[in-house]
Amino acid sequence: MESTEEQIIKNMVDKAEVSLILDTYDDIFSDFDPRPYNQRILSEDFISEAKKAARDKTTGIELQFMIPQQLRNERSESLIKQRLKDYFKKNYKRIKAELSRQEKRAMVLIGVGVVIGFSAVFLLSSSYISTIIKYTVEIVLTPASWYTVWTGFDGLIVKPKDLLTDKEFYRKMAGADITFTSY
Repeated sequence: MESTEEQIIKNMVDKAEVSLILDTYDDIFSDFDPRPYNQRILSEDFISEAKKAARDKTTGIELQFMIPQQLRNERSESLIKQRLKDYFKKNYKRIKAELSRQEKRAMVLIGVGVVIGFSAVFLLSSSYISTIIKYTVEIVLTPASWYTVWTGFDGLIVKPKDLLTDKEFYRKMAGADITFTSY
């Protein structure tokens, strides 16, 4: 049989998209950062738990913190909400910019690889170049072309996978409705 407190917590969790129980407000922040709530570094444990909780959620996320009634402080909650919103928005923009940089770099690599490949074909088909230079061109430029093209495709397809996951997390959380409730 469930206790009354367990039932209240279960009902709260059922209502919210992402619910996290806190012992104190400090659970959200790094233990090593003594600054005020509006400046403190967020805890890696908090971010990790939020990522797990939000993984399967879509839009319209409500991030609900459950904290003991006797510890509730509206001023602190207001500062924490703003800090979280700022953090999520800042990281969303940072990751979006990083993905854009990676995409541009990958496209440049693909373009350079294609130019090297066409240069190699042109030089190899030229009748005015000696055989030794043709062999050198074939040995050096052909692998360079392939390597550069595939490195570019790797940067477009494989490497940004983790960043895309983080971008989606920060996008969801930047738009989340953050609430505090008592238990």
